[in-house]
Amino acid sequence: MSEDRLQAPELRGTAGDAWLAQLEQSVGEDGYVSRLGKRHWAAFSDRDTTLLVTFGCQEAGTIPVGQRLAETRGWSHLSLIAEGETFFRDPLVWRYIDRLVDDAFFEDFDRVVFYGAGCGAHAACAFSVAAPGSTVLAVQPVATLAPRVAGWDYRHRAARRSDFTSRYGFAPAMIEGASRAFIVFDPAERLDAMHAALFARPWVDFLRMPYLGGDLERTLGRLGMLDGLIDRAMDGRLTPLAFARMLRSRRTYGPYLTRMMKIARDSGHPQREAMICRSVLARVQAPAFEARLRQIEATLPRVVVAA
Repeated sequence: MSEDRLQAPELRGTAGDAWLAQLEQSVGEDGYVSRLGKRHWAAFSDRDTTLLVTFGCQEAGTIPVGQRLAETRGWSHLSLIAEGETFFRDPLVWRYIDRLVDDAFFEDFDRVVFYGAGCGAHAACAFSVAAPGSTVLAVQPVATLAPRVAGWDYRHRAARRSDFTSRYGFAPAMIEGASRAFIVFDPAERLDAMHAALFARPWVDFLRMPYLGGDLERTLGRLGMLDGLIDRAMDGRLTPLAFARMLRSRRTYGPYLTRMMKIARDSGHPQREAMICRSVLARVQAPAFEARLRQIEATLPRVVVAA
């Protein structure tokens, strides 16, 4: 396969040169970095018969998602990078994936995991069709932004003008060949939950992260869960039960606890709010929760037990 070496005009200059040098160094002599049009790039590191395929919608000057983990584990890594929120809806990207299929690229690997978050999650699902039998781990995937199907999703205004009706367009249909697919989402985020519902298949597991917000990839990183999720997806140990056990770490995660407190307060349940405070204080030192508990207890009616 002939590859156009990455030298995008947008990346020229000190910052771009530094990023290119770091990226090309990370892929090694047996890998490559390729430009796919104006806003997309591909980077491949050939290390092992285990392959991690990642899709990242990020700034061009950042190292691809999964690169560090793949290097640490000794996995091969194929990274598709988008400058901005493109959802990889570019025929040049589609043709690149087609060439990989024509060259039987994915058949060289014993295990393949597709990973992405946000716009990268849509791509991870959509392009997994190129590697039948692979595993998909998608964080907050968008099924499609085609108005006929998802006209209710008012986000991603620029991307909604892209073509989601032709090749690799409807992500739920593209996971038909996956051995397993895991959809991570927050059911309290209504639009994310609506997209997740479109992926319902017998071989799809929904991994729910209630009340953890709209940037779950960052939250997974802060909870120390992201690497473990990808590890388990790669070796076949990822299950809803394993995920639930990992998610117990949220019980000491400040933003989650604060949000639960707000929900309890807004719903007018001081007893529930007090219960949350006591649970938090039993595990960690939290002056704000301690102060709030004192305030609540001062307003709750005292129960007098008759002798």
